[in-house]
Amino acid sequence: MSSASFRVLSLIPPMTQLNTPYPSTAYLTGFLRSRGVDAVQEDLALALVLQLLSRGGLRSVKDVVDALPDAKRSATVNAFADQFDRYLATIDPTIAFLQGRDATLGHRINTRQFLPEGPRFNSLDVYVDDDGGDPLAWAFGALGMQDRARHLATLYLNDLADVLRDAIDPRFEFVRYAESLAQSQPTFDPLAHALAQPHNLVDATLHQLALQALERHQPDLVLISVPFPGAVYAAFRIAQAIKAQRPQTRIALGGGFVNTELRELSDARVFDHIDYVTLDAGERPLLALLDHLQGKRSQQRLVRTFVRDADTGQVRYINMVEPDVAFAEVGTPTWDGLPLNQYLSLLDMLNPMNRLWSDGRWNKLTVAHGCYWKKCSFCDVSLDYISRYEGTSAEVLVDRIEAIVKETGQTGFHFVDEAAPPKALKALALELIRRKVSISWWGNVRFEKSFSPELCQLLADSGCIAISGGLEVASDRLLTLMKKGVSVEQVARVTRAFSDAGILVHAYLMYGFPTQTVQDTVDALEYVRQLFEAGCIQSGFFHRFACTVHSPVGQNPDEYGVKLVPLPPVTFAKNDIGFIDPTGVDHDALGKALKKAIYNYMHGIGVEEDVRTWFKGKVPRPTVSRQRIERALSTL
Repeated sequence: MSSASFRVLSLIPPMTQLNTPYPSTAYLTGFLRSRGVDAVQEDLALALVLQLLSRGGLRSVKDVVDALPDAKRSATVNAFADQFDRYLATIDPTIAFLQGRDATLGHRINTRQFLPEGPRFNSLDVYVDDDGGDPLAWAFGALGMQDRARHLATLYLNDLADVLRDAIDPRFEFVRYAESLAQSQPTFDPLAHALAQPHNLVDATLHQLALQALERHQPDLVLISVPFPGAVYAAFRIAQAIKAQRPQTRIALGGGFVNTELRELSDARVFDHIDYVTLDAGERPLLALLDHLQGKRSQQRLVRTFVRDADTGQVRYINMVEPDVAFAEVGTPTWDGLPLNQYLSLLDMLNPMNRLWSDGRWNKLTVAHGCYWKKCSFCDVSLDYISRYEGTSAEVLVDRIEAIVKETGQTGFHFVDEAAPPKALKALALELIRRKVSISWWGNVRFEKSFSPELCQLLADSGCIAISGGLEVASDRLLTLMKKGVSVEQVARVTRAFSDAGILVHAYLMYGFPTQTVQDTVDALEYVRQLFEAGCIQSGFFHRFACTVHSPVGQNPDEYGVKLVPLPPVTFAKNDIGFIDPTGVDHDALGKALKKAIYNYMHGIGVEEDVRTWFKGKVPRPTVSRQRIERALSTL
């Protein structure tokens, strides 16, 4: 069978993103087509949400709600039932508005009389000022009509998601759908139990959508890309549907979740649903798999692939060592087959950077494969997507950009690198300017000294609108321990250079790192306060540190002063691992104060106050001078 007559269907399972396609299938489809393979793709995450959040979908939800006894109805479900006629009348216009097909509806949404309002709208009450004024004026001002309406419409959809969760599937969410069934689960038992249950409305809808895709494309091989634990359950439900309808169709599982958590897979029950599980960058294993399925190579010559042995019934890992496909040769991603005009431009979090993740449709592209630094102790530096750094020329990158703009009609790009290298960004910026290619772009970097004021201005001139980077613990002692390769003062100077160039700066922040004390935490918040005060950063978010088995902390805990909590025997997913920190600090309690403080700083509130006011109970005075960042910037 020739490659041209062998069809490959790549699927995005629920849930990933609703505002833009997750890029994995676009990369795989573009690559396969560059090799002459008949490749197609579909986004079943978007399709599921659009089916459920339609007039027909809501009627089906209402049937389930009507059958619930009163004792099992939440306040959200009752609000939906009471206002059902309004939900039915507004759902299709609201979806069209969020898809950018009916902008004028924003005026009606902003009246607060058009959409039915469930419990999610209660969050707006905290913003009402003392005079009873506009609760959203602080966020959107007088002119932000579209933003304001998108936020209200997003609250409306979140109310409906809560109805789906409370009435139909307690695991349902727009992002982390049934995440607990897969994330760091040592055995397949929770998933196996869930998959054996009768279909609920969400399952039945996804089942139907999967069969429709199967009928449309008649694939020989289905690739299911699973980037997050919150997409695993739906991926297996899709596989169930395909196997029941067309058992001869082969199914392969890959993606970020597989690469990080299934590297020690040995539970054979996975292969009741999936035929192949591939690791790392998908191109080389996929080429080997295609050759095998077309009779051109034996199963013994697969590359980085798990299978179930036909004789023993046991899981086998097969790795015929072959060189990876060079990053310059992976081809240009294609979004052909994905309904680009149907994605939903949501505005959930009012964090300036986080809204870029959910607001607007971005073409996702990688500047380089892997990370050029690959030393951070909290990162999975031993895995292929980090450890194998490989770039390509600026000419190739801009060729890809031009091809994507021509195909999609969209000029916004999100560079999804772990940390885009400054040299590559400089070359890319110069090539964009030389060719007079006008795009808007944003991405993640390390705040290293290479980002001079001159380079930051060049990046802005090339279309850079926002940059995110890790300040992490905002402590020089801990930054050294985690091998971040930057100092707080260096971060201050680099972020100021980006800000002075008109680029929005978001800081990824971390708390709960091994040996981090209360004093370290208070000092970190003082640094962050000063960075906001000095205009170095405009956005930030505190994440709780999680130890993973593939990180330097997980591999060498003694070097970081902690002891790992022994894991049970693992036959399925292995990633997060608990640890015992001798400091005994209650990081959860501190985290609430950190998140509250930074939320207020982003809105210009409390930036002048003593950071201790954010914490419950007594905490030590900061040891950091209140002029530390100001002095660092004076050396610019």
